[in-house]
Amino acid sequence: SECFYSTSDYSDMVFLHSYSFNKVVDVQFNSSVGKYVGYTEQGVKHAENFNNNPAVLQQEKAEVDRFCRH
Repeated sequence: SECFYSTSDYSDMVFLHSYSFNKVVDVQFNSSVGKYVGYTEQGVKHAENFNNNPAVLQQEKAEVDRFCRH
């Protein structure tokens, strides 16, 4: 997981949570998009499953505050 921002008030913060296989990012949650994005054939399938699960998306959105701001 990573956080990126360029302002002191964190208003432009982006939280990324990536899953990789063999050093290749398969799927990634991007807080600025608000959902998972798949980068490989398998990653696209995982992203679709994750994005269709409201509990998973809610958990990732909560991670922005927990992981980045605290």
